Amino acid sequence: MKILGLVGGTSYISTIDYYKHINAEINRHLGGLQFADLRLHSFNYADISRHNEAGNWDATLDLVTAACQGLQQAGAEAIVLCANTTHKVADDLQKRISVPIIHIATVTAKAIQQKKLKKVALLGTRFTMEFDFFKDKLTEHGIETLIPNDADRAYVHQTINDELAKGDIRPKTRAAYINIINKLIAQGAQGVILGCTEIPLLIKPGDVDIPMFDTMLIHAQAAVEFALS
Repeated sequence: MKILGLVGGTSYISTIDYYKHINAEINRHLGGLQFADLRLHSFNYADISRHNEAGNWDATLDLVTAACQGLQQAGAEAIVLCANTTHKVADDLQKRISVPIIHIATVTAKAIQQKKLKKVALLGTRFTMEFDFFKDKLTEHGIETLIPNDADRAYVHQTINDELAKGDIRPKTRAAYINIINKLIAQGAQGVILGCTEIPLLIKPGDVDIPMFDTMLIHAQAAVEFALS
């Protein structure tokens, strides 16, 4: 089994889900007392968020690089960045480390291709929705991306930080997200990417009438496949 290096804490809520899913899937494949061989670096999210909100992505890159170099030195054979937003620095990070990064947007694009969808909605932090690091990977796979309007993007970003990242799940917020997704369906979205690893805590299959792509599950499953390859 190959060793995985997880970069988490962004937030710890979704990192728990990564850890649980990867270990459970390894055990499902191998049985007995077989679980994942992994290394974990868990950030104080405030350190990362402060740089991101200030637009200081070089500082975020430096922090994540140091974490990944430590994981690599500890034996990690691939890196799993346990957050969509952290992938803003993934391409530059890959140039600084010698083990592969399992890119969340690339594996999500492949999952969408399998469903033969051409136009999808994307929810996430404002960085994930507004910057091109995620959308470009979808474009490379022939997939068009729709994002919410300005006010809805601001609402999604705010509730991710103030509620979901703390495990605070509110029915009012769920209803608002469903309304936002339905607006994007009306614009032609054939599926919706839950492009923040905390959103699946809020939105569940069946809440809307199009396929959902849970980036945490897709990403964690790709990590399992790498570990067992």
